[in-house]
Amino acid sequence: MTLSQYLQSFGNHLILGVSGTTLSDDDKRVLSELKPVGVIFFAKNFLDGVSYPVWLESFKNLIQQIREYTERDSLFTTIDHEGGRVVRTPLPITRFPYAYLVRSQAHKVAKATALELKSLGINLSFSPDADIFSNPQNPIIGPRAFGTTPETASQSAREYYQGLREGGILGCAKHFPGHGDTSTDSHLELPILDLSLEDLRKRELIPFQTLIREQIPLIMTAHILFPQIDPELPATLSKTILNHILREELNFPGVVVSDDLDMKAVSDMFMQSGTVARAFNAGCDLFIVSRNINSSSLERTYKIAEDFANCLNNGSLNEEIVEKAKERIEKLLNITPQYPVYQLEKETLVNHAELAINCCFE
Repeated sequence: MTLSQYLQSFGNHLILGVSGTTLSDDDKRVLSELKPVGVIFFAKNFLDGVSYPVWLESFKNLIQQIREYTERDSLFTTIDHEGGRVVRTPLPITRFPYAYLVRSQAHKVAKATALELKSLGINLSFSPDADIFSNPQNPIIGPRAFGTTPETASQSAREYYQGLREGGILGCAKHFPGHGDTSTDSHLELPILDLSLEDLRKRELIPFQTLIREQIPLIMTAHILFPQIDPELPATLSKTILNHILREELNFPGVVVSDDLDMKAVSDMFMQSGTVARAFNAGCDLFIVSRNINSSSLERTYKIAEDFANCLNNGSLNEEIVEKAKERIEKLLNITPQYPVYQLEKETLVNHAELAINCCFE
C-alpha cells in the first residue's frame, strides 16, 4: 500500500475532533486524507449566544461538510453527553444533572437524552459511566458515576443504557477497568491504582459485567496504570487488561475504544514509535483524538497514523489483528443509524427540563 492508503486504513480506526463551528483548511485536509470512521463533537463545534434554530442549522451544515470531506455515508457521530459538567451542547438541549443525581430516573433521563441527541444527528454517546463513586477525593469521576457501590452503580448504569438503546443511540461503558478510585486526573497525568485483580473483580468490574450482559456495543479504556496487574503499561496499552480480562474473562465481543489520546496520561507515549501497535496488540480497536486538549494535536494525529503504517510494514503490528478490529468496527457501523438534524418542539424540551429539575429534588 502507498502511504496515502495506509493513512486511510488508520482512518478506519479513528474518531477525530474538528476545530470549530466550520471546517478549517486543516480540518478539510485531515478529513480528506485520513477519512476517519467517526467524529467527536465538543462545545467549540456549536455556535454560542444565538437562537436554537440558528445554532442548529450551523451544526447541521458542519455535519454535512464532514460527510463530504470524509466521503463516508456512514459515520459514528459522537459526543460526551453524561449530564453534570460533561455536556457540550447549548441550550435549549437539556442540561441534566450528574449521573449520581439521576439514579432513580436513569431510564427516563436516558430516553429523553437519546431523543435530543438524535435530533442533533448524533448516533453514539460516550456514556454511561460505569465507574463507581468510591473515592470522594476523585477529581475527575466523582458524581459522574451512578453509585457508591457496585450494586447501585450497576443498576442505574444498566437502566441508563437501556434508555439510550430504546431511544436509538449507541452507548459506551467507560472507563475500563474502573476510574472511580483514582485521586489524580488522567487529563493531566497518569493515575496509578494499587488494586489487585481480585479487588477489581469484587468491585470495579461488576458494572462492566452488567453492561456486557446487556450487550453494550462499546467499552472505553482508562488511561490508568494498575501496577499489581500490569506494572509497565496503562490499561489502554495492556494486553493483560484488555485481552485477558475484558475479552477472555468478561467475554466482551464488541468494540474497544481508547479514551482520548490527547490526554496527558498517554499523549507522550503515543508520540513514541510502536505505541499504536502496542494498543492494537493489547486489544484496542478504535482510537479517539479529540483535538480539544493539545494544541499540536493535528501533527500528533498524523504521527500516530504514520507510525501505524510503519508498524504494519515492519511486522510489529499484525495485519490480522488490524483486520479483526476493522471487522468489529464495520459490523457495528453497518447497524448504526444515520440521523438527520431537526428541531425539537418547545413542549418536548420543556418537559425534559422539568425532568432535569425533578432529579435534583429526589
